[in-house]
Amino acid sequence: MNFLHTLKRRTPLGWLQLNKEKTRLLVALCGVAFADILMLMQLGFENALYESGVQTHRSLNADIVLSGSGITTFTNSESFSRRRLYQALDVPGVATADPLYRSVLRWKHPITLEKNSALLLGFDPDREIFTRPEINSQLHKIRLTDRLLFDQQMRGNFDGVISQIQQGKVPISEINEHQVKLDGLISMGSSFTYDGVLVSSDQTFLRITPFRPASLIDFGLLTLEPGADANQVAEALRNYLSEDVRVFTREELIALEQNYLANETAIGFIFSLGTAMGFVVGIILVYQVLATDVNSHMEEYATFRAMGYGQQFLLGIVLEEAIILAVLGFIPSLGIAYGLYNVTRGATALPLIMTFSRAGGVLAATIVMCLVSGVVATRRLKEADPADIF
Repeated sequence: MNFLHTLKRRTPLGWLQLNKEKTRLLVALCGVAFADILMLMQLGFENALYESGVQTHRSLNADIVLSGSGITTFTNSESFSRRRLYQALDVPGVATADPLYRSVLRWKHPITLEKNSALLLGFDPDREIFTRPEINSQLHKIRLTDRLLFDQQMRGNFDGVISQIQQGKVPISEINEHQVKLDGLISMGSSFTYDGVLVSSDQTFLRITPFRPASLIDFGLLTLEPGADANQVAEALRNYLSEDVRVFTREELIALEQNYLANETAIGFIFSLGTAMGFVVGIILVYQVLATDVNSHMEEYATFRAMGYGQQFLLGIVLEEAIILAVLGFIPSLGIAYGLYNVTRGATALPLIMTFSRAGGVLAATIVMCLVSGVVATRRLKEADPADIF
């Protein structure tokens, strides 16, 4: 109670000093907000990079995934023999094994005829290998030859194409000089590797990519019997299958993709560097404001020292200013970044979403950033000697 009473009666010297120079306060808040926006955007893009790369992985109706031994990412893997699926069925715990064909290719916009990149997925339409109801409810459409499901979150201007499909029309496109028809809409999303997803039957896939033999597949999707442990079955598969196949639980496949994006690509490094630069820029900007404030109030600090107040009290005033700057600067930056997230998501179709954990993390980093600046700015307070000033 004594502490709360003292806190209530305490004069907010930090706020009074900041508020006295409103122009300086505004400049400081703009600096903090700029650093926060930079960090929020960089972290948002970094997370979008990781999430966009595993959207397809999360949609697979599979407990275990088989791939070629040379896999680095979902879009960069070696094909392997379809016979491995039949061998996998011999392992106790494996219930089903389905092949998945995958290719990143160029396709022609039905209206503008421009070339766009897409991830083409081919599979047996009699099997529900995805967990997405929007795909499973339209499997009857891709049973027809040369019919595809079109990703309405495809990056680019596809409003006309989407409108035609919604009206029951079937736009005609071209892939590898082969005509295909877009007969349904799905929502998968783009990534930094491709603009969107196209879904077809395995037979249509092989017609579009005649250089691919049916006996070589890109992934094997395994479901397990009730009660089977995915890690134990995966280990049994590793011991049983040939070395030309790698075995992953779905979580391990997601981790492989995200680890590659974070550590093996320049993009992940660039976003991490951008976040660090935002933090450093914020420290520099806040330091300049606080150092200027300390210098302009050196006489007042010297007076406090003459009255018997120690360095800790003086430091507390500056740190109070730092925390105020951190909180007040973060509030507008969060709103601006949220708006930029929406604009960018609409323009790029990337999963750019503001999360509570990210906002809280940046707020904590902002407070640390401002406190560091405050500690550095108070070094001159040790020189606040009233004998030198008066």
